[in-house]
Amino acid sequence: MSSTEPSGSVPAAEFRAALGRFASGITIMSTLQDGVAHAMTANAFTSVSLDPPLVLVCVDKGVRMHAAVLDCGYWAISVLSAEQQPVAERFARSGRDLYSQFDGIATTAGPKTGCPTVDGAPSWLECRTWATYDGGDHTIVVGEVLSLGTGGTADPGALLYSSGHYRKLPGN
Repeated sequence: MSSTEPSGSVPAAEFRAALGRFASGITIMSTLQDGVAHAMTANAFTSVSLDPPLVLVCVDKGVRMHAAVLDCGYWAISVLSAEQQPVAERFARSGRDLYSQFDGIATTAGPKTGCPTVDGAPSWLECRTWATYDGGDHTIVVGEVLSLGTGGTADPGALLYSSGHYRKLPGN
């Protein structure tokens, strides 16, 4: 065993560059706060458990979505297809007008929570916050899946993010 403890401190730019090599799927997380829909693009999303069905998403503490999702306690995830890059780009921009951010994007209210899901997404999930954990400058939000759906039987491909760029994984 080494007599020196690792410091755990690495430069943020190097950390971002190293993790940027990991391809991740792209989702839109949405919630409602006082009847107003909030949304953000999220690539820090994954499954956690099958029994009970749990997923997690990481939300930056410095964005308005953070307070909205914690206040509401319910949220939805829309997994984006290869053709939905413009939707991902829109919800990745900060400073969007809250009241017009969904203009021109077809959505459907989730049947259990009313949170918007993006039409045409290959799959969507509605969640109730199960637990939250401090994750540095993010909050790790674990959600119990209340309902879900998948688009037709055709494989629309997937929208990925890797090395600072969107990538398209074509379907069958």
